[in-house]
Amino acid sequence: MKTAIIYASKHGCTDKCAHTLANELNNNAALINLDESTDINLDEFNTVIIGGSIHAGSMNKKIKKFTEKSIDLLNQKRTGLFICCMEEEDEKVLEQFQNAYPESLRNKAIAHGFFGGEFNFDKMNFFEKAIIKKIAKTDQNVSKINYNNIKEFAQKISV
Repeated sequence: MKTAIIYASKHGCTDKCAHTLANELNNNAALINLDESTDINLDEFNTVIIGGSIHAGSMNKKIKKFTEKSIDLLNQKRTGLFICCMEEEDEKVLEQFQNAYPESLRNKAIAHGFFGGEFNFDKMNFFEKAIIKKIAKTDQNVSKINYNNIKEFAQKISV
């Protein structure tokens, strides 16, 4: 069974989570970063995992575009979906997840993942830093990646 982890990462958190997930799957997955490759042949894969980060309440545009373009084929595959976000309230995380992916894809996915997030000030522009400082009241790098959730997701996908 061949697995693809398709993702896009604005500041590096989703990239880190995708690599961690691949390691949990014993590197038995092809990592495909939409920031580097957009020509993807989904026919090669039995299982497709899609992940992206939430910024200002919205999913990464590359992930949104990919899922919209590929929805018919994705609905024929074993799928797993994950998000990276800094929200901690379950209701808000679930709302962001629901807004991130089409309903048909969410309903058939065999695994849903909420992997936490990071503020990486080294990779943010001035505007992003100002917003985070005001809203999150921090000007320091913060990591709230939930490695346990990544491990549980890998276990569900591996069944």
